[in-house]
Amino acid sequence: MATVDIRDVRKNFGSTAILHGVDVDIADGEFVVLVGPSGCGKSTLLRMIAGLENISGGQVSIGGRVVNDVPPKDRDIAMVFQNYALYPHMTVRDNMAFSMKLAKAPAEVMDSEVKRAARILGLEALLDRYPRQLSGGQRQRVAMGRAIVRHPQVFLFDEPLSNLDAKLRVQMRAEIKDLHQRLKTTTIYVTHDQIEAMTMADKIVVMHGGHVEQIGAPLELYDRPANVFVAGFIGSPAMNLLPGVVTGGAFQPDGGGQAWPLPPDARATEGQRATYGFRPEHLSLVAEGIPLVVTLIEPTGSETQVSGKAGSVAVTGAFRERITARVGETIHVLPDPALAHLFHGETGHRLNAA
Repeated sequence: MATVDIRDVRKNFGSTAILHGVDVDIADGEFVVLVGPSGCGKSTLLRMIAGLENISGGQVSIGGRVVNDVPPKDRDIAMVFQNYALYPHMTVRDNMAFSMKLAKAPAEVMDSEVKRAARILGLEALLDRYPRQLSGGQRQRVAMGRAIVRHPQVFLFDEPLSNLDAKLRVQMRAEIKDLHQRLKTTTIYVTHDQIEAMTMADKIVVMHGGHVEQIGAPLELYDRPANVFVAGFIGSPAMNLLPGVVTGGAFQPDGGGQAWPLPPDARATEGQRATYGFRPEHLSLVAEGIPLVVTLIEPTGSETQVSGKAGSVAVTGAFRERITARVGETIHVLPDPALAHLFHGETGHRLNAA
């Protein structure tokens, strides 16, 4: 196990800058998720940590050793890819032992390590099968087993679940998290799926356009997003974000309609342009409040998601109550001001007190 320190790391492809000075500290044994939309630079950063991409500027250290010029095979890391990267002509046993065979490990050591990894991952009955005889989830477990037998200082996962169906993704999320809790190996995991990030990470690094937008524990990012991008990216369904102006001790959204109550810790001046944010589950049904004309009702079983228009402003609510209103009818809602957010109209930075 080891710490990973990323200092002012930059990446250019020709004259195009992909990463613009990234700083991340990863503690020994920590599970860190790099999350963001496609093209944000998260996979490029992971490949730079692995040594598969050259570093244009800055420094990457693993276990206190600068590895900028160290070949991938000498970095003491193991990487699990999106497409499994298994050898089709080799059995599960041989795929898992391949790196040890290259290192000329004794046969009894290879056999012991493969059996240990197979036991951890529930692959003992599959050791003599070939990849074509396995399901997607089983192939991913083999790829993880191939990483485990190396006893690396750091595990790197590059969107390992994106080829799996929804039910299997949920199962594999739990298995990877359980594996980390047992092995305690420093883990860096890349995904574009913020649900994966929220459920698996000790710490999340939100990236956008080659920059780090915010670093923190999952609930810290959920409860106190640093800016409009993080607020809109983290959470499903997404946070409501209404542009408008602060006036008369309230927030008046663009497009008219009734004013919304400001957060009690909001730091904004009269007439300031701002973006008002609140999560769908923090909206309550009330007898008197802001009128919302229902445009869509989506019952999910545990809750009902309601989309509507407050004036000309689109708003989504998620309610535990069973909704009897129909499309076209009006309900009245209010957000909890203590759980609402206010962001600067131009910079997008949070205006609530820290």
